[in-house]
Amino acid sequence: MADRFVYLLVFLLLGWQPARAQEKPLFEDEAVLQFKLVADFQKLLKDRGDDRKYHAATLFYQDAAGGEISLPLRVMVRGNRRRDVTVCRFPPLMLNLIRKKMPAGTVFEGQNKLKLVTHCVGEEYVLREYLVYKVYNLLAEESFRVRLCQVTYEDSLGKRKPEVRYAFLIEDDKSMASRLDMKLIPSKMRISMDLVDPKAMARLALFQYMIGNTDWSVPYRHNIDLLAPDSLSEPIPVPFDFDYAGIVGAPYAAPPPELGIKSVKQRLYRAYTFPDNIHREMVNTFNAYRTPIYAVYRQCEPLSKSGLRQSLKYLDSFYAIINHPRKFDREIVKVGERNEKAYVTVKGLK
Repeated sequence: MADRFVYLLVFLLLGWQPARAQEKPLFEDEAVLQFKLVADFQKLLKDRGDDRKYHAATLFYQDAAGGEISLPLRVMVRGNRRRDVTVCRFPPLMLNLIRKKMPAGTVFEGQNKLKLVTHCVGEEYVLREYLVYKVYNLLAEESFRVRLCQVTYEDSLGKRKPEVRYAFLIEDDKSMASRLDMKLIPSKMRISMDLVDPKAMARLALFQYMIGNTDWSVPYRHNIDLLAPDSLSEPIPVPFDFDYAGIVGAPYAAPPPELGIKSVKQRLYRAYTFPDNIHREMVNTFNAYRTPIYAVYRQCEPLSKSGLRQSLKYLDSFYAIINHPRKFDREIVKVGERNEKAYVTVKGLK
């Protein structure tokens, strides 16, 4: 009897293995994701033209159990202005993960193409742009999720010194639409602002005004995606790319001359006007989220003290406008009415 018990105990011990720690989905974890990206960066960073190609790379990170995971992928320089070597020393990247070669259960499971916003000219601006996405996440479910990362960039040929910088990943547009059970409206379909869901449009317009961003357009689908659950529903606009926002303050950001403002820090309302009840609802919404919005900045440990102070001061000036009836009427309502009569289209979007 004792022998049988010992045999059973040994059998159970040999067959038992500790359960693998469960990894949270990529965009459902607030922790900073640390990973190493290995590639021929000398070659990759020079390939910035219109005919640029993907380059082989490997991504390394530690899973929840502490084991090192390696993922083969392809990487390409992306972006418009930030692709310019005179603007960004280290341009943003597109990560193209190879699903067939991806181990099951990784934090990147289910992901294919991911935008990586890199340090460009400085990590502080990366953090500020990341926080803009997080603020819009509070205001709208129809928004791009992001994940703050700390990336070690290592040259596969040893021609560059490794560097560790903050960056952030952006949810793929198709994944975002699928998560919301909606469909992306093709960019070739020209849709004006007055055909978009009015409350969603008013929310987006006031948000862009809050952050001091004029670098967007609904009809030209510039830094805007449109979503709808079906062909009968009014589209919902989803913004992205906020490096030209005044609250970010990127040194290369300048407003187009057509708008008549001297700095991106100078706010300019870029939508049409809305009925009074919608304006009131938006003001109430932004006031209700004021404390959580400020908390987004206060809780970001990597953000510098000066960056925090400047960001909160910029937000203070926004709330001073929307909570002052005459200022709101002058800066929002009257400008919206003027836009309806003669909207200024930025050169290059036509």
